[in-house]
Amino acid sequence: MKRKTKTGEATARAVLLLCLTACAPLATQAQRHLTLDSCRAMALRNNKQMRVAEVKQDVAANIRRSARTKYLPRLSAVATYQFTSKPVQLLSDDKKTRLNNLGTNSKPAMEQQLGQAMQQLPQPQTAQTLGQMGLSMDALTQMGGQTIGSVVDQLNAFGSQMVEDLRTDTRNIWAGSILLTQPVFMGGSIVAANRMADLQEDMARNTADARRQATLYDIDRAYWQVVSLNHKKKLAEGYRDLVKKLDGDVEKMIAEGVATMSEGLSVSVKVNEAEMALTQVSDGLTLSKMLLCQLCGLPLNEQVTLADENSDDLASPATTVHAGGDPMLARPELRLLQNTVDMANQGVRLLKAGNMPQVALTGGYAVSNPNVLNGFQKKFGGFWHVGLTARIPIWNWGDVMYKVRASKGAAAIATLELDETREMIELQVSQSTFRVDEANKKLVMAQSNIKRAEENLRTANLGFREGVITPTAVMEAQTAWLQAQSQKIDAEIETRLSQVELQKAMGTLE
Repeated sequence: MKRKTKTGEATARAVLLLCLTACAPLATQAQRHLTLDSCRAMALRNNKQMRVAEVKQDVAANIRRSARTKYLPRLSAVATYQFTSKPVQLLSDDKKTRLNNLGTNSKPAMEQQLGQAMQQLPQPQTAQTLGQMGLSMDALTQMGGQTIGSVVDQLNAFGSQMVEDLRTDTRNIWAGSILLTQPVFMGGSIVAANRMADLQEDMARNTADARRQATLYDIDRAYWQVVSLNHKKKLAEGYRDLVKKLDGDVEKMIAEGVATMSEGLSVSVKVNEAEMALTQVSDGLTLSKMLLCQLCGLPLNEQVTLADENSDDLASPATTVHAGGDPMLARPELRLLQNTVDMANQGVRLLKAGNMPQVALTGGYAVSNPNVLNGFQKKFGGFWHVGLTARIPIWNWGDVMYKVRASKGAAAIATLELDETREMIELQVSQSTFRVDEANKKLVMAQSNIKRAEENLRTANLGFREGVITPTAVMEAQTAWLQAQSQKIDAEIETRLSQVELQKAMGTLE
């Protein structure tokens, strides 16, 4: 039983190995099937410049949103702390000395006034009155001196207290403010900046459109190049088979003595030329597929097959379409140049705003410690405030004027470039239209030549089999057939590419 089990396991392993071996070629030969639309979609999705253009659009959109905020009020908060080596002094040292000696400095004047008052009193009557009160003149004088001394002391104390009250402790200063600023008139700078932001966003969009059309143009050319080379490879294989068959027939004729060695060598040279041409086409096809994979974002060694590789008719179904519409409005390059002109004009307006007055409404709340509103009290205190701020430029040595002139020059240059590009695009559209018509005519002529070349080859082969035509004539007929077939492929691909060029020239390549 064990031997049977081991034998069954070995058999199962062998079967599994055979299955894996059989599936391996299928896995390696699996190819990606691509159509023109799928190639376009992958190219647009994987193109890094398209991603850059999308990021630029997002940047321009954020710049536009930022420019819109310039119309709105700005709210800001400011806080500060400062330590100073000396406090703020409301009184000078001389005034503090005077206040501290306010009574002493006033004493001479008070004594003088008291002496004058005593002299003006009638002496007999004053003495009699003082006598009745039990006082004398000396006692009255002494009482006046005591009163002056008391007043002097009170004034000195009052002055000292005033000096002390006016002393500030502002070495530690705390301050804060909330400020609201609303632009009223900025000379048109905000309006110009917003228009420039809109233009910048439009420029980013037009740049993305230009990059999109360039990507589609490149992928279409690469796609039809691969299709063309694939058909030419099949054509080269067919031509090689024809020449090889002819070479075999000539060798038989040489063996029978009805053909010369020279004719055999001529046919052998044609076989080698056919092999070399097939090798060149195969190499070109491999490189073209690598380019197509690179544009699509695929690995360079990816095995791909195209939907039109096996198509018998490669000609464009819209070969009679001519230029229509207005390419001046559709071409993103022209829109970009127009954006540049508009941007330069808005730059002129923005610079002119530097010579215009600017008005802003302000309001807010400010606090400080010490409280300047209440005798430098060591507490926070604040106040609301509103105001109107105006800035009027008076003289700047012509700085703004020179900048405006320079910006006008840039606008003139952009306008001239726009006019020149418009003329070139009109010429490009006309040339592309002629190429479409020329490609259609070439295709008709190539199709006509195909019929003649096939008939010529059929007649030559028939005559060769009958022995009335030499191998050289057959080779000439085969070469003519090869050229006709190659011209037909070129003409069909040219109708495709000329349509793509016309659409790109008109700005309608989508």
